[in-house]
Amino acid sequence: MMDMLHLDSRYLLHLPLLILLSISFSDALDFLFNSFNATHLKLTEDARVESSVIRLTNDSIQYSVGRAFYPSPLLMRNSSSESTISSFSTSFIFSILPQITSSPGFGLVFFLCNTTSPPDAIAGQYFGIFSNATHPSIYPLIAVEFDTGLNVEFNDPDANHVGIDLNNPESAVTHTGGYYDSTNVDLVPLDMRNGQNVRAWIDFDGSLLEFNVTIAPATVSRPSTPLITYRNPAIANYVSPNMYVGFSASKTTWVEVQRILAWSFSDNGTAADLNTTSLPVFSPESSSSPSLSAGAIAGISIASAVFLVLCLLGLYWFWQKKNKKATEDDGIEDWELEYWPHRFSYEELSEATKGFSNGELLGSGGFGRVYKGTLASNNTEVAVKCVNHDSRQGLREFMAEISSMGRLQHKNLVQMRGWCRKGNELMLVYDYMPNSSLNRWIFDNPKKLMGWEARRRVLRDVAEGLNYLHHGWDQMVLHRDIKSSNILLDSDMRGRLGDFGLAKLYQHGQTPSTTRVVGTYGYLAPELANVIAPTAASDVYSYGVFVLEVACGRRPIETSSDDEPLLIDWVKELYAKGRLIEAADSRIAGEYKVEDMEAVLKIGLACCHPDPDRRPTIREVVVILLGEEVSAAPGRVLSELPRVVSVIGEEPESPLSTSMGGN
Repeated sequence: MMDMLHLDSRYLLHLPLLILLSISFSDALDFLFNSFNATHLKLTEDARVESSVIRLTNDSIQYSVGRAFYPSPLLMRNSSSESTISSFSTSFIFSILPQITSSPGFGLVFFLCNTTSPPDAIAGQYFGIFSNATHPSIYPLIAVEFDTGLNVEFNDPDANHVGIDLNNPESAVTHTGGYYDSTNVDLVPLDMRNGQNVRAWIDFDGSLLEFNVTIAPATVSRPSTPLITYRNPAIANYVSPNMYVGFSASKTTWVEVQRILAWSFSDNGTAADLNTTSLPVFSPESSSSPSLSAGAIAGISIASAVFLVLCLLGLYWFWQKKNKKATEDDGIEDWELEYWPHRFSYEELSEATKGFSNGELLGSGGFGRVYKGTLASNNTEVAVKCVNHDSRQGLREFMAEISSMGRLQHKNLVQMRGWCRKGNELMLVYDYMPNSSLNRWIFDNPKKLMGWEARRRVLRDVAEGLNYLHHGWDQMVLHRDIKSSNILLDSDMRGRLGDFGLAKLYQHGQTPSTTRVVGTYGYLAPELANVIAPTAASDVYSYGVFVLEVACGRRPIETSSDDEPLLIDWVKELYAKGRLIEAADSRIAGEYKVEDMEAVLKIGLACCHPDPDRRPTIREVVVILLGEEVSAAPGRVLSELPRVVSVIGEEPESPLSTSMGGN
């Protein structure tokens, strides 16, 4: 025993160093998971372990976000040497598989953050880690995105790319998905959205502040040349002493299964190699489970084919005998097969709306009728809009518009779920908005008047939705009919821009053209009287009128009295007299700060400037409205939207500068 306790003097000399090394090793992060169980990682939101792999989002809900973290944080800065930043190496295998290949894509990110719950992160948007598209995040966050969607707002190169994000959904650097072959010259394209297992390698050199990112199919050896090499001293600004490492993904309506199959990590050398031989493989035919053996697939395919042929013969006979006339009216033509989203049958929608009964009628007008419905397949509440068309060619052109509109996805737009055609009648299926339209909460003595905070939140929501239409998609969308009755409220009283019946699609940079003026009188920009082509500026004008009616509690044109001036003229007159606050809705007096209300009214007037070139863009309006409060920093408002200073042409400057930029 004494011999066991005896230590050579040379070891005693090095004992402090051994103790120091043991402490350092205890803080190291070094792990390898070739499969997962529920205890390996910290799973938040909708993330879960399923068949030994991690699924990040939930298919059964519209807005979903899921994150998976290693439970212990990574020591990125040593307290004894703040200037020293740790290096790390990681490798993982992921699979991204959409239910419908033509639907919008979302992707996933590997990221480092000082918290496992990024504040204000939006479910269904920005990979579930960023708060909004305009302001950078306020917490240390570094992400490597594997993006399967195209968002021109963030300068994405395409719908299949890798990028490095520093506190912002707009990447600091991006590259189309692929890997370099053995020549290190030719880039082999790699589709990250077909369900195949993709392996990623990420190496970070803390001394150089450099990222190297490489991807390849899981069956391919690591390429010697990285896809992205990014070195930037500014990376140090986005590193905190302790940061959690993990994955995050989000989705909206469309199903896109994002999986993590294996993961290794080390901050003390190169991450351990992963076992790629026994991993499940996912394909569109088996999106919820690993692929079957070839024999099983063959057997199932033959049996299914026989069964399908018998069913088709039976259906064809029944169809020919009983529904020949209906076939002539409602048969699926070749052009209809190209369109998307989902086509519902007339019987489904008839059952959902109780035979389109008057008891389910939500509203009607020149556009047609809108019914509330409940889909029997999943008990989902929907709104069914019935639109009449007088020609098959006109219907086809309208369907082409719908096929594109159905792909729009944003939390502040009413989401289209599908469509149905019967004869010359087109039925559009949307998410049901339980709190109806905004005008019912402001006008005509509502049962419960909407307060100022809720109104301001809706103004912000609609601005973000319109900004997405103008700048956030691969085509520019002009809505052309923005008004309070087309703003619908969801269960959380958040505003969603709806009714795209008059909307038009244009390529960015294309000059809009049309043959007729459409919209609602009182919201139309004055230039449309001479130049009938709509523009983004004419949409901004309508939004400005909408802002004024929400803030003032008055319609643009009061039909009850011929003596009432137009809303815009009335507010401009009060502004010129230095009495702008008198335009505010008297029913909510005391709920707002005076400078806050005046700032909102001035934004409305700025948007309604008679010269379209002097109106702010909707992106500039969003920058203001997404601030802490409109009145929080008046100097900042001027710096971010200088054109607001000249909103009314030659009107006196002092009231504007005093409230929005003066001392």
